[in-house]
Amino acid sequence: MTDKVLGVILGGGQGSRLAPLTQTRSKPAVPIAGKYRLVDIPISNCLNSGIHRMFVLTQFNSASLNKHIKNTYHFSHFSSAFVDILAAEQTPDNPTWFQGTADAVRQTMHHLLNHEFEYVLILSGDQLYQMDFKDMVQAHIDSGVQISIATIPVNVKDAPDFGILKSNEQNIITSFIEKPKSNLEDWISDTGPEMQAEGRNYLASMGIYIFNKDLLIKIFAENAEEKDFGKEIIPRMLTEYDVLSYQYEGYWTDIGNISSFFEANLGLTDDIPKFNLFDSHHSIFTRARMLPPSKILGTTLDKTIIAEGCILQAKSIKHAVVGIRSRIGVGTEIESCYIMGSDKYQTLIEIEKEKGQKPLIGIGDNCKIVNAIIDKNSRIGDDVQIIGGSHLPDGDHALYTVKDGIVVVKKGAIIPNGTVIS
Repeated sequence: MTDKVLGVILGGGQGSRLAPLTQTRSKPAVPIAGKYRLVDIPISNCLNSGIHRMFVLTQFNSASLNKHIKNTYHFSHFSSAFVDILAAEQTPDNPTWFQGTADAVRQTMHHLLNHEFEYVLILSGDQLYQMDFKDMVQAHIDSGVQISIATIPVNVKDAPDFGILKSNEQNIITSFIEKPKSNLEDWISDTGPEMQAEGRNYLASMGIYIFNKDLLIKIFAENAEEKDFGKEIIPRMLTEYDVLSYQYEGYWTDIGNISSFFEANLGLTDDIPKFNLFDSHHSIFTRARMLPPSKILGTTLDKTIIAEGCILQAKSIKHAVVGIRSRIGVGTEIESCYIMGSDKYQTLIEIEKEKGQKPLIGIGDNCKIVNAIIDKNSRIGDDVQIIGGSHLPDGDHALYTVKDGIVVVKKGAIIPNGTVIS
């Protein structure tokens, strides 16, 4: 069944709401959980579901994403599996860049058609979830429809942020509204006893679609002006075709802004996290870096995830995610932080040469850092205090950005000794 499916993962636009993390990289390339990239999530979900042929459509700041995929996803020469990058390209027929989700698939359709398939599974590159697509594909085939949308029950607080729909007893979608701001009571659905008990009474689109190949070709041929699936194509299709709602009830979050990104990462430190990295049936794959195990000297740890290759001498680390190759100095206290780590180790010669001239890569001695994201390759000196919280106004500064009380130290930033951000 899944051999008939081609996966298409959308790389997203400029990702301005995730800035400054997307200042030099695309959204799917943003590091998550200390050792992965966001794009690893949809790719892993496909691989775990038996879908082994995927295209990743990219446009903005795609160099690091392309490098990650090239270095990560290798398959046997005797397998038809692949994860290929399709970057936006200007051609005589298409002189413009991707103008939206549908336009990205339309412009790359001629590459997709070089392969044998019956169904196209369209996914976002910036969502966190563990889903078996086999069940959705089977539901799509059994229902006889030509379009299916994955949906998830949400509560009244979250409903205005999503496309909300209603369906009949056969799970065929009967109506749809994009980000409703009023009359929400008209959009309450029967989501089942368990979901209703949690107050999740609204069906939201997850931005995950299955199209029959022939219909997708027909849609693109009919109207070249429609640029977006959620805003244009899906609403039109609801008036012309039966569209299936496939209800998913597991953990799912859209990594749309700094706050949701921060919460999703720190949520991984819970006793029983909603997103389970330790599930052998839903493994998350990423680049094998062959790093040494982490070394910890005199540090008190609590509710903390530590990736490989770290050297930690901190006084305490609490409620934090510590990424690959992180170095944290003596006496430093870390709380409620995501530290992304670094791309390389400094040699002893480099350390000796730079000592006293600028901070080393990592976090220095006797620092206190709370409610912060430390992007990769940052250099934080000794005696630095970074205390995020609601007392800090939003703002973008040369070395850091503040959003929703979260201090985001920019990639490669150099924070001098004794700096105070609070």
